[in-house]
Amino acid sequence: MTETITGEVIHVVGPAELDEAELVAELAALAESRYVLVCREGGKPGWLERLWSFLRRDPIEPVTIVADDAVEEGVEVTATVRETDVPGVYEAVDVRPA
Repeated sequence: MTETITGEVIHVVGPAELDEAELVAELAALAESRYVLVCREGGKPGWLERLWSFLRRDPIEPVTIVADDAVEEGVEVTATVRETDVPGVYEAVDVRPA
């Protein structure tokens, strides 16, 4: 089953950097020669949302997407994803700029 996630890419780990990154074994195996995109779900938060998150002590949780194509940091994307066995990690079916 697929779902759609919209988020801002805050970090990218490319295939050449996978060995250097400290990834859990399950994520490393899933990524192999693909890109690992760490995203802030919901897109780039406004200043009011950041302030509200800070005051509530409720951080904005990132999600991790394993994708075939590279995406630059700071870009908002809409991704159709499948959930994996690793909590918070999704496998991309399609990733497009939002």
